[in-house]
Amino acid sequence: MAGLSWRNVYMNIKSNEKKENSAIELVIEVSAAEFDAAINKVYNKQKKNIMIPGFRKGKAPRKMVEKMYGEQVFFEDAVEEAYPAAYDAALKEAGIVPVAYPKLEIVEISKDGFTFKALVTVQPEASVKEYKGLVVAKPEVKVTAADVKAEMKPFIDRASRLVSVERKAKKGDVAVIDFEGFKDGVAFEGGKGENYPLELGSGSFVPGFEEQVIGMKAGEEKDLDITFPENYTADLAGAAVVFKVKVNEVKERQEPTLDDEFAKDVSEFDTLDEFKKDLKEKLKARRQEQAEREYEAAVIDALLENLVCDVPEAMVEYRADKMVEEQAMRMQQSGLNFQDYLKYMGLSMDDVRAQAKTAADRAVRTALVLDAVAKAEGIEVSQEELDAEVKRLAEQFNVTEEQVREVTNVDDMKQDLASKKALELVKSSAKKPAKKKEEAETEAQAE
Repeated sequence: MAGLSWRNVYMNIKSNEKKENSAIELVIEVSAAEFDAAINKVYNKQKKNIMIPGFRKGKAPRKMVEKMYGEQVFFEDAVEEAYPAAYDAALKEAGIVPVAYPKLEIVEISKDGFTFKALVTVQPEASVKEYKGLVVAKPEVKVTAADVKAEMKPFIDRASRLVSVERKAKKGDVAVIDFEGFKDGVAFEGGKGENYPLELGSGSFVPGFEEQVIGMKAGEEKDLDITFPENYTADLAGAAVVFKVKVNEVKERQEPTLDDEFAKDVSEFDTLDEFKKDLKEKLKARRQEQAEREYEAAVIDALLENLVCDVPEAMVEYRADKMVEEQAMRMQQSGLNFQDYLKYMGLSMDDVRAQAKTAADRAVRTALVLDAVAKAEGIEVSQEELDAEVKRLAEQFNVTEEQVREVTNVDDMKQDLASKKALELVKSSAKKPAKKKEEAETEAQAE
């Protein structure tokens, strides 16, 4: 095979052989001229730190350095410098689109150049046994009066007020307390507070504390026997302590009257009915979106059961690595350090990669099965559809369409749009499961 100049990279593909697991092995030869240029780049980067007797630091000629340390002194770094461009050029010549990181092995190296093997994973052949008429249940979306009341609760809580009462404290009340904790008769640090408003039942204090305050009245004092959990701070973990508590005041939460005035106070609506209607519609829209996501996931699950494909492990590993990189990048953009996050969560990088690998496996298989459907149906993406997607992305991220085109791979966008069209086709042809006899009779009686 003749040599190729791709971006001024001179290399030669000595062999191109298909291997198992959707892999291709390329044996790539890098010319002496290309390797020598790489050695020279490495020498120029490193010479400022090189000291040779008779020369000032950084002034020793390359030939003198090689003579003193051997001609191989720069070989390893020069290979690292030269192989990426040679690998990319070989992929271009061979028309190979990799789907994972390659496995590289140096075969031969000398001043006349070097030869390396690249085991390249490519997209595997995939087909789908069935994709039309899949039986998939679609979640029903309902919003009850109780649901609407639950939606109103945050508004009710904000409009409620605490009123002092002369009775025993009960769950839901706020007890204003003085407290101090003692371990072996000695007060411990962080165990004291005055006029602290404790919502009983909130679980904000150590287990057993709030339960013992319930039933106390204003002015009452009590010793509470408490045992700290084993997973508490080291100095108190599992310790038996005594809290001396005095209730200064008991307050109950008085909710507002739910009428038109309440609606005006907490919303932009003039009537309670309008406010409830708005809450119901918004809740229904959220649940419909969630139901659609669950339905789409169920459709994909059904599709994946019909996927015929040997998925290369390297493809999944590559996708998992990208997911971890993207997660770290998102955190960095939010001002968070990824390593600090792992430490805080008690996770190792292996834990994160294991989680990512599960998601990556599903993502890879989903892409393969949708691509198989698109090919089976001859789905194509028009220029008008591409232009519409570019416009949508530009509006979504508040950038120009030209900026979107600059950072977007057209082939990737086409594949993504084709996969979306394939999924819509599968969803539109899916069927609901047949209702059981009991369900049908129940619905008939309800009508």
